[in-house]
Amino acid sequence: MRILIVDDHTLFRDSLRSLLEARDFEVVGEAGDGTEAIKLCWKLKPDLVLMDLTMQGMDGMEATKQLSAELPEVKIVILTASDDEASLFEAIKAGAKGYLLKNLESDAFFELLEGVGKGEPALTPGLARKLLEEFARPNKPTKDGGTQEALTDREQEVLQLMVDGTTSNRRLAKDLGVSENTVKFHVRNILDKLHLHNRAQVVGFALRNRLVEPTEAGG
Repeated sequence: MRILIVDDHTLFRDSLRSLLEARDFEVVGEAGDGTEAIKLCWKLKPDLVLMDLTMQGMDGMEATKQLSAELPEVKIVILTASDDEASLFEAIKAGAKGYLLKNLESDAFFELLEGVGKGEPALTPGLARKLLEEFARPNKPTKDGGTQEALTDREQEVLQLMVDGTTSNRRLAKDLGVSENTVKFHVRNILDKLHLHNRAQVVGFALRNRLVEPTEAGG
């Protein structure tokens, strides 16, 4: 299996390359950000890309989306330190074939990599369970006869903050203790699930339909 490593930490790339080559995997290249990863994928056509998420410049999520659209034959597995559920869900929706944490034991890591070569997803049991639970959530009927997907607990939390007057990505990220990209992911999901187009509509809809109630501290 021909592998491209994408991570902005040189020391980590060097260590991962040594580990892979010791197990007879062929590392065809390394990239330090998403832009470089896309260029190398077009040039080298690897079988598998091990993609970090948080990098300067183009991050791993955006690179995954572009590569999945432009080079669908290249398999992408996210290799990250982030166990945030939103990142997991977004990565799979973006086209990643797996999501692995950097603290994974080496034997489990290589077993999952071998599975990717056979067309299997690279997911530990715990992450696979989270993914199944997310995609198995029932939809709620809407007044127009369509369906409204149930909001996750985290999306309800974002919605509550928005109703209370916190609408900027920076403030939401700070209050939730997550990245601004994660906030954008949650807000986009809320808009999609409620079939709305902007945050003002979301707040109005939430209040009219009592999805959440304003708190006393809210504006």
